[in-house]
Amino acid sequence: MEKTDVTEISAVIDQLNVPTTAKADDGYVMAIMGKKEQLVRRFGFLSILALSITLLSSWEGMTGVFYAGLYNGGPVSLVYGMILSFIGTLALASSLAEMASSNPIAGAQYHWTFTYAPKRAAAFISWMQGWVTVFAWQATATSLNYLIAAQIQGLVVLNFPDSYTHQRWHGTLLMWAITLVVLIINVWCIQLLPLIEMVAGICHVAFFVALLVPLVVLAPRSSPEFVFTRLINDQSGWTNPGITWCLGLLTVTWCFVGFDGAIHMSEEVRNSAVTVPRVLIFTIVINGIMAFGFLLGILFCIGNVENAINTPTGFPIIEIFYQATGSKTAATVMETCIIIIAFAASFGNIASVSRLTWAFARDGGLPFSDFFSFVDPTYRIPVRAIGLVSTVIILLSLINIGSSTAFNAIISLSTVALYVSYIIPISCLVLKRFSGEKIVWGPWTLGRFGPAINVFALCYGVFICIFLPFPSQQPVTAVNMNYAAPVFGFVILFGLTDWFVRGRKFYVGPRREIDFRQASKAHELSNVSKKHAHD
Repeated sequence: MEKTDVTEISAVIDQLNVPTTAKADDGYVMAIMGKKEQLVRRFGFLSILALSITLLSSWEGMTGVFYAGLYNGGPVSLVYGMILSFIGTLALASSLAEMASSNPIAGAQYHWTFTYAPKRAAAFISWMQGWVTVFAWQATATSLNYLIAAQIQGLVVLNFPDSYTHQRWHGTLLMWAITLVVLIINVWCIQLLPLIEMVAGICHVAFFVALLVPLVVLAPRSSPEFVFTRLINDQSGWTNPGITWCLGLLTVTWCFVGFDGAIHMSEEVRNSAVTVPRVLIFTIVINGIMAFGFLLGILFCIGNVENAINTPTGFPIIEIFYQATGSKTAATVMETCIIIIAFAASFGNIASVSRLTWAFARDGGLPFSDFFSFVDPTYRIPVRAIGLVSTVIILLSLINIGSSTAFNAIISLSTVALYVSYIIPISCLVLKRFSGEKIVWGPWTLGRFGPAINVFALCYGVFICIFLPFPSQQPVTAVNMNYAAPVFGFVILFGLTDWFVRGRKFYVGPRREIDFRQASKAHELSNVSKKHAHD
């Protein structure tokens, strides 16, 4: 296989004078990128939108990490941080959507990085981007399954406070059970995945109303002054209001991270060059509106703040539900709704990260790439990549038995690394824009607003990456230390070592499986066939 020469492809496209509608043809776009169609395009617009909004599940995800924002910054950090996070994430998503339209491919970030990076360094930067993105998504998949397990344990603590003792190995066993169910759905029930995600998408909206109404009706009211002006900076040891506010952004950034999940499913989406960019934007808008609405509902109905922060369940939202309803049964049912959506999100999460892993193996990025790039001929899915992702989750969950601090270090990687995975290709795109080099756009673009949105997205991404690795408490100890930066440093060191040992000898960027010039012939034959059918 050979690497894809982006400049030569652009020249061929220009010579062919390809119309925008042709660029949106899935087979044609794949041929232009030099890739064979190996996966089944099971998803239409509604089903991939349902998968995307459920995978992100912002309002549910916010409740899982609500403690971080309440502990540092409080309502002021949460409310105004949510607005900043929504705008910044929308800029990031819009920037990635442009690239997803011109290159709708499962590899996404590392593929785009190779396309837009300076030619001499493209292979190396793409390699590093690939490892960062794979590690980031693997950590995200692990953190989601851990969050589901921890919430289940929280409900057990709520209902059996005297008879149940919280044990870390209980959480690990729950993670194994969750991972097994998700694996079964993603392999043997893959035909049902679009339907499952459609149902989950409906529940995502229905549960929002079902949980918000009891809170508003039953809970005691907080004052508007508390919601819009209360800054909490007397809990964590950080006293500087600015730093405290920024540290509280973890809650509102984590609930938006992973919005690129639909991109990695591009090779299973019909009319992907148009559908995927639109899904990205709709995902952020829908989830952003719902998350902000639910956040205001929680803050206005939070009840006793001290009880919420110090709840033995580990999740303030469980305590808030309990205070509002006065019933453990009602609180359990309400929290179960959130767990159900998180479970459905895990289905899409594993599907997305496995496609990314498979794509990186297809281009020679992983060890034993030929093995993990295999596509099962019966199910038409990368079964081995799905198995690899599931196995890594199970292995990482073992760390939780020995040390929750070490395990949380792995979890903390997800947000920082994913933000870096967004920043790198956007940086390369900005450099290419301002260098005056020709860029081949897809059918969905930002037009003249593109450069400004790209630059703002970069500024926002860099700002978030500065504060995410900060420790959440003072004084800093081995237990409360934020290990995001050290773990991310390990990922970079791993990528560099693998590059010098293996990558620089074998990795040449995204590989070309077919001659892209065949795309023009395929497209012409397709047009002739359509014309004859019409006649």
